[in-house]
Amino acid sequence: MLALIIGYGSIGARHARLLNEMGHEIACVTGNPDCPYTVYSSIEDALAETQPWLAIVSTATVNHYANLQALRQADFTGRILVEKPLFQNSCECDAVDTVCVAYNLRFHPLATRTRELLTGQRILNAQFHVGQYLPDWRPGTDYSTSYSASSALGGGVLRDLSHELDLAQFLLGKWKRVTAVGGKFSDLNIDSDDQFSILMETASCPATSIHMDYLSRTPRRGFDITTPDMSLRADFINNILLVDGSIEDHPSERDTTYRNQLQALVTDAPHLCSFEQGLEIVRLIEAIEKSATSQCWVEA
Repeated sequence: MLALIIGYGSIGARHARLLNEMGHEIACVTGNPDCPYTVYSSIEDALAETQPWLAIVSTATVNHYANLQALRQADFTGRILVEKPLFQNSCECDAVDTVCVAYNLRFHPLATRTRELLTGQRILNAQFHVGQYLPDWRPGTDYSTSYSASSALGGGVLRDLSHELDLAQFLLGKWKRVTAVGGKFSDLNIDSDDQFSILMETASCPATSIHMDYLSRTPRRGFDITTPDMSLRADFINNILLVDGSIEDHPSERDTTYRNQLQALVTDAPHLCSFEQGLEIVRLIEAIEKSATSQCWVEA
């Protein structure tokens, strides 16, 4: 089966490589001269000559809406995976059943195990944190020229690290209200937000905090969740889960969550982020920005 990759940057290249390893043919819409696969200059040209079962949109966030419109206008009826976040800003559009959003942390063994442990539990509080020094993200490249550095391209921690916003709702239910402090506070050569601290109430958790930044010299990603009967601590850097202090190892190499997500697309397995769920993350991002500006709580 043929998969069409729209945008061949680092994440597009990863999807292409993994799908190729899974036995799929690959074609790409890109201007990247280093792309080793069949290349087309536009979505229209690619769909005029091929019939892919899957299209992956891995361009800059600001271009996602136009990419989806081009697929629709070309009468593409296959599955579509859009890199996170779905859009730079929320828009009035009909939900599309064939579209999923690439929140691949849902497919990490730590997330799977945590959902199992939380079944039937009353959740008291949760804290999520993610951070890494932006200049260290992509070795050999100038961080100041990346999309992460540009708010116009959809960069900034709220959108770039929105995995945590999705994971919080995946584990704890839909957000109900939110407040936040954030923006650009460092001397990094960027015009996007470099840190946010968020407090929100979800359907299953009365107190959920999320901190995200481009500033942590020691990378970190994880969460703590407390119930009346259990304390959980997940560490995505070391792939361990502490359950009441007892360590569970959940090995996961860098490709695991991406591969599991692609396999879920092939088999139509559960836990893929739907179009509507992805759009809800965009609405949450806008509520967080509104809260930080107005210094108030924002209701869902």
